[in-house]
Amino acid sequence: MRKHYLLIMLCVFTLLTNCSGNDDSPLTSESTTPATVETGKLSGKVMSQNGTKPIGGASVFTFDDKYKIYYTTSDSDGKFTLDAPVGNHTIYIQTGNGSNFRTEISATVKNNETLNLDVSQTKLNQVAKIAYVKGTYDKIEDIIQTLGYTATEITNNDLANLATIAQYDIIFLNCGSRSNYSSNPALFATIDTNLATFVANGGSIYASDWDVAYLVGGTTNTNNCSLAGGFVPDTKLCSKNIGTVGMVGATVNNAGLTTALGFNTLNIDFDLTAWQKIINYDPAYWEVLVKETSTNDALMIRTNHFTATSTTTIPIGNAPTTTFVTVCITLPGNIQISLSVPQALVPYLVALGATVGPCSGSSTSGYIYYTAFHNHASGNIGNAGVILQYVILNL
Repeated sequence: MRKHYLLIMLCVFTLLTNCSGNDDSPLTSESTTPATVETGKLSGKVMSQNGTKPIGGASVFTFDDKYKIYYTTSDSDGKFTLDAPVGNHTIYIQTGNGSNFRTEISATVKNNETLNLDVSQTKLNQVAKIAYVKGTYDKIEDIIQTLGYTATEITNNDLANLATIAQYDIIFLNCGSRSNYSSNPALFATIDTNLATFVANGGSIYASDWDVAYLVGGTTNTNNCSLAGGFVPDTKLCSKNIGTVGMVGATVNNAGLTTALGFNTLNIDFDLTAWQKIINYDPAYWEVLVKETSTNDALMIRTNHFTATSTTTIPIGNAPTTTFVTVCITLPGNIQISLSVPQALVPYLVALGATVGPCSGSSTSGYIYYTAFHNHASGNIGNAGVILQYVILNL
């Protein structure tokens, strides 16, 4: 018994004098002082793929050899400065959660030096496959093209073919596009089911103004809160076609969007009569990004909380070929960010507290964006165009 006691005491003494279980981390006065990490800086300007537009609100980050993240965001002019550990690193530039737009750069960081990255290196690349349905009033494809990105035109008949839309990561539904097939209501149910499957499996969609009908049912001039069709429950969203022509003062209600834009108030010109006014929405389901200043009515909302238990499981867009995984990382100050990282890094980041999947919403859902305002072929809608750039890059 005494031998066992002495053996236990010897083990405890050994653990106390070397709690790490190895010889290179003894509990001495020297080892309790954290080693100083040598760092340098990386600076640059995030630009659109064609190099013509600065991209604000982009995530810029890297990891050290122990998988600690070094993170910053670009300002409204696209500029950033990132503190990074000395050595050879991959620098990641992303918007949204990084699944659709991202760039990787190899850089060597030197102690107390600043490496200025060339704009040819910091262009934000499109990895998503994007489609749009032609509208009567909207031309979101024009904004996509001004950024140097590409989108494929599809039709409502294509929306009725799940195999066709599953090729894409993002689908833009231009205002008035649903009315283009209002003479063929037999397509409604199929399209509704397909869009539900698309979003539930990680695809993202954007709809504007009258095309709220894709979400809640109807065709155009939606005017009640109990419509047949759509795939978003009526309890989650109701929009009525009662908006009036004129300039509307608006407030940006999201910190990330404010950073990307460089302002938090704007005027939106509703120069077409009768636009869809959001009457009510579920605040636990939707995040309000832009609201009407005088009334607090929502003008731009998004969600990634969509779920549908009866939908088909199907790979969407570039998902079958990508080696990147979305993770949630917590920064100092309990700030959570959703990023896409190489699959090989995931186990190490999880060991440090990261979780697989986005920081909020359904783990498999893509985003749904809806705006009461839109970008139409003619006329000026104020500086809402830069907000729509943000929508494109953050889907």
